[in-house]
Amino acid sequence: MPTENFMDILFSNWQHTLKPFGVDQIAAEKAFNSLVVAYSTPDRYYHTLKHIHHVLSTIQILQGYTNNLAAVQLAAWFHDVVYDTKAQDNEERSADYAFEFLRNLGIPENTISIVTHLIMNTKDHQAAVNDYDSQVLLDADLAILAANSVDYLEYAHAIRQEYGWVADKDYITGRQQVLERFLQRSHIYFTPLMSEFAEPCARGNIQAEIKSLLSG
Repeated sequence: MPTENFMDILFSNWQHTLKPFGVDQIAAEKAFNSLVVAYSTPDRYYHTLKHIHHVLSTIQILQGYTNNLAAVQLAAWFHDVVYDTKAQDNEERSADYAFEFLRNLGIPENTISIVTHLIMNTKDHQAAVNDYDSQVLLDADLAILAANSVDYLEYAHAIRQEYGWVADKDYITGRQQVLERFLQRSHIYFTPLMSEFAEPCARGNIQAEIKSLLSG
């Protein structure tokens, strides 16, 4: 269960994200509580509020690359709001959720349009060369791949828990395919900072996880 202090930090981040749009304080608090409920369902082990906090913290580091920081931050809050490991349309449903949610908060339509575009790009983790906002969101979303070995192991274990309904053999096959797709890319990260400092760590962690999966 998240600590009270952690929740205070998250709520402060949420208020900061909404500040440019002049959202009413009561509406902002009600919206935050809805997000907390969505990210606290018992079937989540990795795609939780902790992940959202980590993504937001990384965006803060990479904000110099963004064109629309507020939209990137909003997309971070909503990109995993719908998460079902048995479904193939989580990103579409998360984008729809964000569209309705943000429209009810009075966020401008052009901003909502950017947010839904950003969320949809998390489906394949690909971004156009000049789509800097998507590049930042995707790099922040995948920053965990470059974590220290202890945090990476915790992440890998949490992902396995989210797929607890999948048999070991099938999970190993599927997870290996996902990880190898990252290794086959010319680059995992898009921003210069992440490409230089995080890419080697991420590739090392992924290779180590594949080795661990195959060794049983």
